[in-house]
Amino acid sequence: MRLWRALLGEYVGTFILVFFGVGAVNAAVVTGAQAGLWQVAVVWAFGVSLGIYTAGSLSGAHINPAITAAFAIFDRFPWQRVVPYWLAQLAGAATASLILYGMFSDAIIEFERVNGLLRGGPGSELSAMVFGEYFPNPAIFGTAEDAWRVVTLRPAFIAEVVGTAMLALLVFSLTSDRNPSRPPSAAAAVLIGVGVAAIISVIAPLTQAGLNPARDFGPRVVAYFLGWNEIAIPGPRGGWLSVYIIAPILGAIIGGAVYTVIKMALPSKKEL
Repeated sequence: MRLWRALLGEYVGTFILVFFGVGAVNAAVVTGAQAGLWQVAVVWAFGVSLGIYTAGSLSGAHINPAITAAFAIFDRFPWQRVVPYWLAQLAGAATASLILYGMFSDAIIEFERVNGLLRGGPGSELSAMVFGEYFPNPAIFGTAEDAWRVVTLRPAFIAEVVGTAMLALLVFSLTSDRNPSRPPSAAAAVLIGVGVAAIISVIAPLTQAGLNPARDFGPRVVAYFLGWNEIAIPGPRGGWLSVYIIAPILGAIIGGAVYTVIKMALPSKKEL
């Protein structure tokens, strides 16, 4: 496929993913429109599925730098396309975040006023979380230093590795030609979305469930320039690079490696 088409696909697909997913987080946090984690997770599922349907024929619908890295290692995806894909994904995520801020800016400002938050000041991750992610989840555990003992850097890193490994394993299993039980391609997008919702339900209380470096870094950069400053990057306790960038990429590689082992044990067409 032509590179420009592939990059367009990744840009638009990631835009859709972030628009619905981060949009649901905005609606839940600053308006209370969604009650409970599962409602937000379901919107993320729809965002993932719709992003895949939109980008699939153009780019293969990675819409996640961690998945792109895993495909390059285990599925012969061209290495020279990895960085361009990453840049397109980041651009799509950042664009969606800017549009969402245009939609929710007044609600965010009012949320900050009611809660006594000074944007960029201590505790303002409670509003910054509508774009970037924090551990533990500020909406559940708050922003006081006592909350930091609930989820320290090590379990947060492990959570993102395990969650993204599960995601990558699902992606490989549901799309691999070697898997005789894989669903039709049209159904795979829905099942991947359902898988994301399930993973979010487990991981999000700990880390907000990043699972995708573009989903985190694109909105986080936008938040930095919108006034959250050091609360966005590097964050009030640091660790964002290891937890939300390195851990998902490592997790996707582990998930791809696990599927490679599983693939070797799958029956051949002659055995079926």
